[in-house]
Amino acid sequence: MTLKQLENLTVIDQDITNNDYGTYYDKRSFKQLLQYGLILLDKPPGPTSHETVAWLKRILKIPKAGHSGTLDPQVSGVLPMGLGDGTKALEVLLYGPKEYHAIGRLHSLPSPEKLKKVLEEFTGELYQKPPQRSAVLRQTRTRTIYELELLEQKERLMVLRVLCEAGTYIRKLIYDIGEILGPGATMIELRRTRVHQFNENSKLVTLHELANAYSLWTEKKDDSKIKELILPIEHAFSEIKSVIIRDSAVDALCHGAQLAIPGILEASPDLKVDDLVAIYTQKGEIVALAKTLLSLEDIKEKTKGYAFETKRIIMSPNTYPKKWRTKESTNK
Repeated sequence: MTLKQLENLTVIDQDITNNDYGTYYDKRSFKQLLQYGLILLDKPPGPTSHETVAWLKRILKIPKAGHSGTLDPQVSGVLPMGLGDGTKALEVLLYGPKEYHAIGRLHSLPSPEKLKKVLEEFTGELYQKPPQRSAVLRQTRTRTIYELELLEQKERLMVLRVLCEAGTYIRKLIYDIGEILGPGATMIELRRTRVHQFNENSKLVTLHELANAYSLWTEKKDDSKIKELILPIEHAFSEIKSVIIRDSAVDALCHGAQLAIPGILEASPDLKVDDLVAIYTQKGEIVALAKTLLSLEDIKEKTKGYAFETKRIIMSPNTYPKKWRTKESTNK
């Protein structure tokens, strides 16, 4: 299993990694995956997203888990879940698009031509005010509908596929479509089919599958099934640019230091200032998220100075040995 984001990087320098520290991202044990894991959960209708997280923690007997992008109780579908420190990685999924399949009921039967014309009007940027039952402040805001497709219509029932910006309310979208048509429309069923790069063709997991796989591990010490259901958290970063650093720079970053040029080994070839990047060890483990301060050309030309500003530390400190000095020790 190879991470596509670590392929075809520009080599800036070379070094070797010490196998006594860290773990290759695709060689983690089950217990390590519970700390740096990603589950692409197929949420059932009924529970809230918060309840689903609670059930997941209870099944896996872990203290920490979290989800990316709340789904209403009656909504099913793709709900990425981070385990342990993997919860820190979920924010990157908030930047990508979401896809939904919705069933709506029209309060009258418009002509096919009129329905098609109205749906076309809702493609692009539109204004939305969150519904009264929502977790955010009810202020009018803009959201973009990238694609709006009528998949099927049977009398007053319609099935829509919506590819949209994160934070779009599909129930409100269908309500607004009904207002333009005249008599109104109501959403009666909704399923999320995509979150950023993850969709229904990805390996979706049910809570029942997790419970059965965990029982297999506890009863027979067979972790083969449970390890199939939990992905390394690094898969969450496949859509952002990458940087690989030396072992000697890892622990410094984990303690809050900024990444300097001498610590960089490889980087994405199209790296630009202000890019959000994922910083990895030579074993492919995620260390942190950072913003780029220098372009790749500047990094290659310069020999010192900070190249990235750390935004989120994901790896636990002391995973790699300390090979850096504090100001106090330098001044002695």
